[in-house]
Amino acid sequence: MEKKNKLLIIDDDTTTLMELIGILKQDYMISTAKNGLSALENLEKTHPDLIILDIIMPGLSGFEVMARLNQLDHAKDIPVILISGAIDIDDERKGLTLGAIDYIRKPFDEIIIKQRVDYHIGIINQLREKDEIIKELK
Repeated sequence: MEKKNKLLIIDDDTTTLMELIGILKQDYMISTAKNGLSALENLEKTHPDLIILDIIMPGLSGFEVMARLNQLDHAKDIPVILISGAIDIDDERKGLTLGAIDYIRKPFDEIIIKQRVDYHIGIINQLREKDEIIKELK
């Protein structure tokens, strides 16, 4: 049985969380957080391979969470896909500048979410396999 990759979904909207869980639960182990602060506090426990992060949240915005992730040694290399209902191109630019690997607008399409997550997880897994091969060769 193949080990499932872990996703952390951070969104204050329960409906969005449930939709994303429904789309992704068959192929991934999923942890959720309703705000950025609780996600950051539990990050070392969850050890996600990929984070799906809403931008507009009370307390810490997704941008603030990204900035904090970049400061944490154990989290700065975790890829982040931003999701947002904001249609301002500046938000997308800002998120990508902060290091997000992708940006998906709400309302999102189930197939697009699935394909983008699968694509990025595929890259993550390939890089890990490459690293393991290099370690074996040394």
